[in-house]
Amino acid sequence: MDTLRSKCAIVGAAETEVGRVPGVTGMSHALQAAKKAIEDAGLSNKDIDGVLTRTPFCDPTLCYSLLVAENLGISPSYTTDLDTCGATPMTMVITAVMAISCGLCRAVLCTWGQDKNWAIKQHTPVHGKPNWGSEDFEYPWGFIEAPVAFAMAARRHMHLYGTSSQQLGAIAVAMRKHACMNPNAQMHNPITLEDYFASPLLAEPFRLLDCSLVSDGGGAVVVSSAEMAGALRKAPVYILGLGQHNSAHSYFGPLEVIKPLKEAGDKAYHMAGVSPHDINVAEIYDCFTYSVLVQLEDLGFCKKGEGGPFVEGGRIELGGELPVNTHGGLLSQAHLCGILHITEAVHQLRGESGERQVKDAELALVTGLGIRQAPFGTTGMLILGKERS
Repeated sequence: MDTLRSKCAIVGAAETEVGRVPGVTGMSHALQAAKKAIEDAGLSNKDIDGVLTRTPFCDPTLCYSLLVAENLGISPSYTTDLDTCGATPMTMVITAVMAISCGLCRAVLCTWGQDKNWAIKQHTPVHGKPNWGSEDFEYPWGFIEAPVAFAMAARRHMHLYGTSSQQLGAIAVAMRKHACMNPNAQMHNPITLEDYFASPLLAEPFRLLDCSLVSDGGGAVVVSSAEMAGALRKAPVYILGLGQHNSAHSYFGPLEVIKPLKEAGDKAYHMAGVSPHDINVAEIYDCFTYSVLVQLEDLGFCKKGEGGPFVEGGRIELGGELPVNTHGGLLSQAHLCGILHITEAVHQLRGESGERQVKDAELALVTGLGIRQAPFGTTGMLILGKERS
């Protein structure tokens, strides 16, 4: 695994308009983002020989990546559809690195787009349909999908460590503050802790503002070999470390720990040869406020149980000790399965983030969490840097 360090770089990054974007399909978002990312890299479709994507929600289309390639005029040497839920963008980049490192490709497009509002309208209830079996032991008791799973974990953390709703609210406020500096964010109205506590309870202790958005939009990155990257017009962002880990038993292990992420993080830190204290900016998968707090603990930014105090006092805001989700994250920019966490890390390391730019950013950390059903989880982490070594 260590031989993959700095073998590849992200050379192009782009995103589309996000939020409620009527009349634009998930495919169109994916294509728009892809075209912009390829142009950002200073390449053409003829230079791309790998395409990775994820089939849109509620769309049974097979070989979706081939359709993306066809629409872009690309004849890829390697292509596949990937789905590790919220960890999919991590999986795309990791797969691109492996494909390039073993000689299958030189430049791989990773793109993802969705028309989430359309998908929700098309969603049908699980009752009366074949299922995996675990639903029979969960749904009758109200354990339905991610909000309840993460809420239960958050309540356990509160019980063990005294974590408070005010601390969760500090995360929501910070993410919204950053989104207000991002022209391409779904939410631009500032919020206070008072606004947070005024939002309705959804799955106790989670309020509306603890939960990520429903969004349309797309994002894409182009990954190339380091040698190819050095000849392109923009400074490459090197992939220094990567890690992925999955759990087929308990996603949280003990409910206050996301155990697979800790494993993925250990791999990425080791490969990159860095520690949490070296990270300048963290783009952390924030499906819920609690997921930010617990990842900060499990990735070593603070000790277990100290995530609550760590996120208070502006520490995770711009200008703080560890700026987190400088684009606004899933909570306030847009929920596109985390692809925009990667594009934001690239923009930060290039110094392209404008008002929300982190001064002297050299190293960025990006995470992804996938949860398809409560007991099963996939996690991934990238460490990106301006310098190759």
